[in-house]
Amino acid sequence: QLQLVESGGGLAQPGGSLTLSCTASGFTLDYYNIGWFRQAPGKEREGVQCISRSDDSTNYADSVKGRFIIFRDKTTVYLQMNNLKTEDTAVYYCAANSRGYGCSRYVSMYDHWGQGTQVTVSS
Repeated sequence: QLQLVESGGGLAQPGGSLTLSCTASGFTLDYYNIGWFRQAPGKEREGVQCISRSDDSTNYADSVKGRFIIFRDKTTVYLQMNNLKTEDTAVYYCAANSRGYGCSRYVSMYDHWGQGTQVTVSS
């Protein structure tokens, strides 16, 4: 059973940076489409960015365009978050599926989820 683990969350100041990591014990992640999602208090979970298993093509939300970068190596998928804003505060989750060859930012498309890591952006 694929179990995902996120790390790298914490407190950052507005304009600062954090890099989140997503790994899976005993598995390599290059077989999977991977998405990063976030959920702020009182809001629905939303797709932030994803990376496909076929050609590492990516798909991102307009709210993070030019600020967040997703990339991967064989065992880890990273979400580099730059120029952070207070509205980026949320619990961040990574998720995986092995269906198809393009990634999606829809929650329903993913079968495996991590437990999340808190990101707080505050001065």
